Amino acid sequence: MILVAEPQVHQWTRDEYYKMAEIGLFDGKHVELIEGQVIEMSPMGSPHITSVTLTGDILRPVFGTGYFVRIQGPLDCGELSEPEPDVTVIAGSVRDYTGAHPTTAALIVEVADTSLTYDRTTKASLYAKAGIAEYWIVNLLARQLEVHRRPIVDVTQPYGFGYAEVTIFTVTESVAPLAMPEARLAVADMLP
Repeated sequence: MILVAEPQVHQWTRDEYYKMAEIGLFDGKHVELIEGQVIEMSPMGSPHITSVTLTGDILRPVFGTGYFVRIQGPLDCGELSEPEPDVTVIAGSVRDYTGAHPTTAALIVEVADTSLTYDRTTKASLYAKAGIAEYWIVNLLARQLEVHRRPIVDVTQPYGFGYAEVTIFTVTESVAPLAMPEARLAVADMLP
């Protein structure tokens, strides 16, 4: 009798991911660990990095003391995931995380052009699974802001979680983050 076994996709852990990085496997590449897969991200064009910088700059004074804004830094989303969101607003002080990456955020922002579908599906599901209450996508193609709120179980999404609310804000509108409801941020200020 011959036993037949289907091939299995190996899910890399954070420890394995770091070991691969240490030996130089990812040199010159921008990669992220997403649910056990090493994903190579597209290079950032000038409009993308401009939007990342603008978004970080307008969020810093809004959140102020008690929070810090991190640009493209790792977020510990469990043993199999360590994305590097474009902009992350984190409670506490940057020195609170000298020994380990943050595991949650008050707000995550991804800037999207070529990665728009990926950010709407894979990243949204991952952040919802991690319990991130608010996730924004600065959509460079449509020049709008997509605000995702209220993470829920959603078996139709890649990792079984999604957001119950998705609201689109146009370039002429403004938005208030959940953690700072009195603030008003102009969508235009996040766009190049």
